Amino acid sequence: MSSKVAIVCITKNGINISKRIKEKIPLASTYALSKHKDSSDGIIWFEKNTKIMIEEIFKEYDSIICIFSLGAVIRLISNLLVDKKTDPAVIVIDDKANFVISALSGHLGGANSLSKHIAVDLLGNDFKWRIENFENVTKVSAHMVNEEKIGVYQDTGETKWWNKELPKNVTIVDDIDELKSDNFRAGLIISDKIITDQLLIGKSVIYRPKSLVVGLGFHWDTTQKDIEDGIMKVLKENGLSFLSIRNLSTIDRGKSPASLGSFSDKHGIPLEFFEKEKLNKIMVPNPSDVVKKYEGTSSVSEASSILSSGGELIITKQKFPPNLTVAVCRINYPKAGI
Repeated sequence: MSSKVAIVCITKNGINISKRIKEKIPLASTYALSKHKDSSDGIIWFEKNTKIMIEEIFKEYDSIICIFSLGAVIRLISNLLVDKKTDPAVIVIDDKANFVISALSGHLGGANSLSKHIAVDLLGNDFKWRIENFENVTKVSAHMVNEEKIGVYQDTGETKWWNKELPKNVTIVDDIDELKSDNFRAGLIISDKIITDQLLIGKSVIYRPKSLVVGLGFHWDTTQKDIEDGIMKVLKENGLSFLSIRNLSTIDRGKSPASLGSFSDKHGIPLEFFEKEKLNKIMVPNPSDVVKKYEGTSSVSEASSILSSGGELIITKQKFPPNLTVAVCRINYPKAGI
């Protein structure tokens, strides 16, 4: 990978994408339009015309990552091209991180290598997927760059995560154990299930799609620790990843315990509330007359998770007396081809 890398972004979303890239290429210099200036550290804010800025960067850096449209990049660099042996590598990422394109000096300048490295890191970014083991990204990216055989296993999450034809070295597998074969130098795993096989962990990047909705029933005195301990225990016992929680769901009482909001803020997990009339219409496996008496609906945790997810109840109501119940649904995703 080239030694001097510049990232250029002209939108707020581009700046957010640049921060993710910077995590994997810490020595890269980030340039951004000053009109979007915030408190972010390590960004070079520029006021001059983008064309002039690109001209300066083009002369100084070995590789340039442009987070804006390909057409704009071509117009900006077309008059700067000199020789494929000396021109910097230029790659383009769209403002939603759906595409990573090697635009200039692909082989000699290293744009192909750099774009594949970034593509592994940004896979699923548009769906807010999380990478569980960042330490493997560089290693797996190297196998991608060298066009060695990569296997992909997915059992949940959005299926349209790649909008182009898959590279020839990438193969979709139906059984996760296939990734352990020597035929694959590395793997990409897209799952909300905990992976315990050390061979798989060692050779794969694990992506966590936002596929789970956790329904909660609670009392006014339920503490943040109660909520955290209950959710963690349920997920651990059922082999599910905390990183795959899309949101929490519960009953709308007009006001919720501060502990619920504190848990949401701490982990960045959104909350969704439902009126008791809607909850009461949902068929659940474990209705409760006691809950019906006090809440006006026979189910909160199970019913709210079903409503919020539109999916399948995979963990029925788990009780944590005296003040918490937890249920988990998995979102149903279309089975359309990748």
